[in-house]
This record gives sequence, C-alpha cells and structure tokens, in this order.
Amino acid sequence: IAKATRDKEVLILNKGESAYIPLGTIHALENISDEPLEIIEVQSGTYLGEDDIVRFEDIYGRVN
Repeated sequence: IAKATRDKEVLILNKGESAYIPLGTIHALENISDEPLEIIEVQSGTYLGEDDIVRFEDIYGRVN
C-alpha cells in the first residue's frame, strides 16, 4: 500500500492502482505497509530527461 501526495491531495493506492501526476505538480510517494513496494514510472511527452527535477524536500540526502 502506498501513500501518494499530489500537491495537497493524499491518495492511498493499493496493488494494481495508479496515480497521474501532471507536469509541475509537487508530489511524493511513501510505502505505508511492511511489504516491499514496487513502482512502475511511465513518462510521457517530448522530453523524458530527469535533469529538470526540482527537489523541494529530500530526506534521503540526494543532490539536485
């Protein structure tokens, strides 16, 4: 089970469910179960690079 946050909206996602994240939307994903969480990220559009990501808060210490 995952908790997805899209701007201020919180979604609880069960196995097989998905969430659409529009361009420019602040979002986060959290595993809220004891089971491993597998995700499949699908990108669409003309540019699929990741050098345009802006991290607003990063508890894992990654550098933007």
